[in-house]
Amino acid sequence: MNLGFIGLGAMGRPMALHLLKAGHALSIYARRPEAARPLTDAGATLCDSPAAVAAASEVVFTIVTSNADVEGVALGERGLIHGAKSGCVLVDMSTIAPGTARHIATRLGERGIEMIDAPVSGGEQGAINATLAIMAGGKTEVLERVRPLLEKLGKTIVYIGPNGAGQVAKACNQMIMVANIQACAEAIQLANASGVEPKRVVTALSGGSAAGRVLELFGGKMAARDFKAGVEARLHHKDFGLLMHEAAALGLAVPVASQVWQQLNALMANGWGNEDTSSLLRVLERGMA
Repeated sequence: MNLGFIGLGAMGRPMALHLLKAGHALSIYARRPEAARPLTDAGATLCDSPAAVAAASEVVFTIVTSNADVEGVALGERGLIHGAKSGCVLVDMSTIAPGTARHIATRLGERGIEMIDAPVSGGEQGAINATLAIMAGGKTEVLERVRPLLEKLGKTIVYIGPNGAGQVAKACNQMIMVANIQACAEAIQLANASGVEPKRVVTALSGGSAAGRVLELFGGKMAARDFKAGVEARLHHKDFGLLMHEAAALGLAVPVASQVWQQLNALMANGWGNEDTSSLLRVLERGMA
């Protein structure tokens, strides 16, 4: 197929390469030329705007940072909407607000352009290994059209519901995951304060009912005091802002998430946004100083 890809960061780059390696023609757009180089070296065609990418593509993938980024790429002055033919599909794999996803889908639909919101979980390593969990919102028949492409990117593809539903599922994912990171931080703090070796605690817990990927990855980083970013904490902070806004709009009480939100705010205030979310441990430690 003729595909497009916009968003060639730590996750987008390996995802786009998977599509190229599967034999598809790929048109790309990047604000920074250096971000596009690994793809053009592999055979992708560099375009000068999202509209130009869409004009050359049957399906366009996007994975960018914020609501405004996705809106700009899709609906902006040189956005996809101005180049895509009727029947083209936008598969947006960014993490944005459900309402934004619904708004973009409606605007594109007025031009006969379809949209699937398909945020992912699994991080950079999941993108590299093509083992991402993909949560899809949109029309079922459109999802089935693009499913073979998504299968090149992820291991688990679940249809959640109409447009915006994928983003709701991703908000739920982030709520549970980051709350678990905070729980790991509190556990490691307890181990340290008690004079117990935290690496041994993580090893012991990994064999019991507390075991899981968050403990293994983030608890392990805390125990080793390795705060170098896997996923930058600022992105989890951004995601939590989206889900807290959604909860407030729905009038929901989310007491645990609210406390985690404040800890993420403190993390950002301490200047650790470009480091790993395991820095939540440092927020607790600084509060004790």
